[in-house]
Amino acid sequence: MFDIEYKGGNTVVISTKKAKLVTDPKQSLVGLKDMPTKNAIVLATEERFATDSDEAILNISGPGEYEVADFSIRGLPAQRHIDTPDVPAAGTIYRVEIGDVRIGILGNVDAKLSEDQLEGLGVVDVLILPVGGGGYTLDATSAAQVVRTVEAKTVIPVHYADPALKYEVSQDELAVFTKELGAPVESTAKLKVKSHSSLPAVLTVEEITRS
Repeated sequence: MFDIEYKGGNTVVISTKKAKLVTDPKQSLVGLKDMPTKNAIVLATEERFATDSDEAILNISGPGEYEVADFSIRGLPAQRHIDTPDVPAAGTIYRVEIGDVRIGILGNVDAKLSEDQLEGLGVVDVLILPVGGGGYTLDATSAAQVVRTVEAKTVIPVHYADPALKYEVSQDELAVFTKELGAPVESTAKLKVKSHSSLPAVLTVEEITRS
């Protein structure tokens, strides 16, 4: 069993009884305080979103395979949305397994995932991806395309318009993405996942209130 909380930007916190995983903790980039990472496992989808805290259990900001506490993690190189194909991959997408649940975590990546990336992600139960667009990250159309390609049943959108955040470029409202995807939306303050069988059987968007 684990919980998923949304903190704004690309930042989520995934907590089990034994450990905590934090993604893209450098929230000063969006006008908030950087996330505390003491005794946490930290995943950065780009180097600039990392804080490299000495207090973290492990700082991960690139490809590789890691087994830490309750988490089995695989990082895969990824082209960023803002880069041209001739630029070396500067992003990382992650597959995180907790028990029998498989989570895909995408940052500001190109919408056209390669066969190697799709194979590396494998079957994904929960997909966490940015949807705000503005030329900075995936927009509603490309994010919906990725969801359909990966075939995840539970989708957690991040990095969309929020008056409390100061994004580098204007971001679309979450409703633009949910309308484009056309899937039912469930709202919660914290997503609690007991097991694979506890997840929705059909494609569902989980709107997690920023905390």
